[in-house]
Amino acid sequence: MIFGRSERGRAPVEPVTLKILVAGGFGVGKTTLVGAVSEIRPLRTEELLSEAGRPLDDTEGVEGKHTTTVAMDFGRITVRENLVLYLFGTPGQDRFWFLWDELATGALGAVVLADTRRLEDCFAAIDYFERRDIPFVVGVNCFEGAARYPVDTVREALDLDPAVPVVLCDAREKDSVKNVLIGVVEHAAAVSARRREPAVT
Repeated sequence: MIFGRSERGRAPVEPVTLKILVAGGFGVGKTTLVGAVSEIRPLRTEELLSEAGRPLDDTEGVEGKHTTTVAMDFGRITVRENLVLYLFGTPGQDRFWFLWDELATGALGAVVLADTRRLEDCFAAIDYFERRDIPFVVGVNCFEGAARYPVDTVREALDLDPAVPVVLCDAREKDSVKNVLIGVVEHAAAVSARRREPAVT
């Protein structure tokens, strides 16, 4: 159990712990994102891509990818002394989506990671969180050599609700990922506050 430092005469305060999902298409950088920011050695369930899976796994645009997540990635980051985020990276291939419902249980919100070279690959994740009313932020992973587009262009291409934040990020950089995760927490808090507002009659 993690405790914040105590002030003079005060007992240690147990931090608030929140669950965040990291979702998106195959090869978009979910494992990299969790590993970049986790303060513990991340739990990974990666396996080598096989010939048997080749017809099922579309590697166009990510030909250098040789492994894939088959269950989940798990990491942890302490944002402040009183706030700890547990990160659960989802598998990207269709055949592993049956795991998503288990992973989503109790989640505060999610990051949908997007690659502008394969933007359609994140549609399923966006639909999933919209249908289940789970707040999410779209993080556009800025791969080297990929075309850069304005946030509004990405929002329009994904047909997102205006309230859904879209942020540019680098899944390899800790500070960049941390900003995305803070954005998820803030967005989820704003959504929760709106839901508590009394209906106008």
